Amino acid sequence: MMNLFFNTVHTMIKKRSLADEVAVRLQQQITSGVFKVGDKLPIELQLMKSFGVGRSSVREAIKILANRGLLSVQQGVGTFVESQVALSEPLGQRLKRADIKDLDEVRKLLELKIAEKAAENYTAKHIEKMKAYLAARNRAAQSGDLAGAIKADIHFHITIAEASGNEILLDLYKAAATHVEAWFLQIYNDTLPFIQSQQLHEQLLKYIKKQDAKAAWNTATAIIDHV
Repeated sequence: MMNLFFNTVHTMIKKRSLADEVAVRLQQQITSGVFKVGDKLPIELQLMKSFGVGRSSVREAIKILANRGLLSVQQGVGTFVESQVALSEPLGQRLKRADIKDLDEVRKLLELKIAEKAAENYTAKHIEKMKAYLAARNRAAQSGDLAGAIKADIHFHITIAEASGNEILLDLYKAAATHVEAWFLQIYNDTLPFIQSQQLHEQLLKYIKKQDAKAAWNTATAIIDHV
């Protein structure tokens, strides 16, 4: 068990929210089965060495996971895995530790439904915002501004989610998009994909404006397939 732990948690933690980062890594170990219910975690010094962080970060991470019901701290004995499923974890925190490909899949599924619902529920204000973001997307893409193209693209789709009239869909999409934006900056080398998909996005806006829910769904599918 110890060898498996140290092999799978070999990368040192970067200097950002250290306790949260350690908590994410430990939770991944627990949910993936590296540590099973009833297992005792390595002692603090071993965890500090493995993650490259100080004692306070390790202790805070353990406290975070204990509050989620994943760990049980027994004074003088050690820290044990209580459960592999968090009792109540905020959505943002769950998305933070999600596999980015799984997160992107959820985003794409949401885009189909919000396109359909936006065609049924949009307002004139939504259409104007979509037009503005599409124009900004195109300008950024044509000028080679990758970060600008990504940001405008995401805001365009967020506006569609707003137009859907479903607050839960909007919250889910915004939560996923926040994490996907950083991923896009990693996987795209230039703005060519945004130039190539601009026409599809303009078609999506056209069908939403025409209140053609089926065509909006199909166009959103075409955008996903293109990506």
